[in-house]
Amino acid sequence: MSDVLDVVWRLLAVFLAFLVLPLVVGQTEHKVMAHMQGRLGPMYAGGFHGWAQLVADGVKFAQKEDIVPARADRRVFQLAPAVALLPYLLVLVAIPVGPGDAVGQTLDAGIFFVLAVLGVGVLGSLMGGWASANKFSLLGGLRTAAQLLAYELPMLLAAASVAMAAGTVSLTGIVDGFQWWWVPWQITGALVFFTAGLAELQRPPFDMPVADSEIIFGAYTEYTGLRFALFLLAEYAGIVVLCALTAVLFLGGWHGPFAADGLGWVWTLLKTGLLAFVVIWLRVSYPRLREDQLQKLAWTVLVPFALAQIALTGVVKVVIS
Repeated sequence: MSDVLDVVWRLLAVFLAFLVLPLVVGQTEHKVMAHMQGRLGPMYAGGFHGWAQLVADGVKFAQKEDIVPARADRRVFQLAPAVALLPYLLVLVAIPVGPGDAVGQTLDAGIFFVLAVLGVGVLGSLMGGWASANKFSLLGGLRTAAQLLAYELPMLLAAASVAMAAGTVSLTGIVDGFQWWWVPWQITGALVFFTAGLAELQRPPFDMPVADSEIIFGAYTEYTGLRFALFLLAEYAGIVVLCALTAVLFLGGWHGPFAADGLGWVWTLLKTGLLAFVVIWLRVSYPRLREDQLQKLAWTVLVPFALAQIALTGVVKVVIS
């Protein structure tokens, strides 16, 4: 009975984090962008500092009419938002936030699991673009597929580097084996992993698949109401997952200079929050890349740097052994 309660408690904790953290990132993005760009609108809803802006957005989406195009593949069209969102819930189950049992489920091949499931989330955009019976949506879906193929490889190679350094593919094992002197010689892999993750999430400056000024909103052009809101929620959930994975793999996860027993999760959340702020900062700081620039960055910059990081990791492992 105690085992069942333990599983239920872990699942509830993961589900609560899945419901709360993406909304916190969304609210933070409203406020950070408002300050950085001098946008007054998000500062009015509810009075003090626009605290009710997220509530207002939710009410707005709930009130909008749910429309399915007449020529759309109705079943695939309706299923796509769930396919885009649910993989991030599964990934959160495997990400350790603290030492010991502070993880939904410890997996021996955790790094393989999370990277494989993250790739599934992109299928939601592909399904939505194909099923919408809209040329702009189809073009956005094709751009999504091209971007996934280009940036999946450097992301995998960067993750392989830190797994080599730790000698394990378990996320918990990687954090347990973390040493602070890893940071200087794994920083290239961290930058490659984080950049490739941004591209997989189609976040600016890698938002060519949704380019609102060119293809309306890409694969999501025909979506309205709560289904469109689910795609936005999937984006924010992806930010949480990417930042948490970067913190766990390359920044030591729960390790901190003043970590007390049982409070390691605070460091994990702080690192995740700082990286989420960087994601928002990039959105308001850099213009969108062209499609050719986006592909060139992946194949001529990130892949060579990721391979160089693996070679460096191999040399360091040989030297210290």
